[in-house]
Amino acid sequence: MKILLAADGSEYTKKAAAFLVTHDRLAGPDDELIVLHVQTAVPPRVKTMLGASAIRSYHAEEAAKVLAPIERFLKRHPLNFRASWVIGSPAAEIVRIAKQEGAHMIVMGTHGLGMLGRALMGSVATKVISECDIPVLLVK
Repeated sequence: MKILLAADGSEYTKKAAAFLVTHDRLAGPDDELIVLHVQTAVPPRVKTMLGASAIRSYHAEEAAKVLAPIERFLKRHPLNFRASWVIGSPAAEIVRIAKQEGAHMIVMGTHGLGMLGRALMGSVATKVISECDIPVLLVK
């Protein structure tokens, strides 16, 4: 099975990764795990002021802060995985990459904000579920 793990660097991502490694029927040594981190774009005005090179460095550093701890954790388990990052709208990019990669499932941690939180702030998980036609496993 090919699984996409959406990683935002939160404790909820760590819980989702831990869930996967403790359930080898989902992510065992014969399966493939794609760890994806999505960063929102820097506003154009900031990009113009700082330059494209500085912005690329910023995004790479921020991605490393999120992905490095997950990679260290996953290396301790018998999993085939790779990590990557993209810039864009989190929900749209998670769905796009999952389809592009032919993922069978998306796994993501959920902050569990409840109905009021989703109504006020929106929810990446809610958007992924509504825009995706493959199973989405939410870990709280």
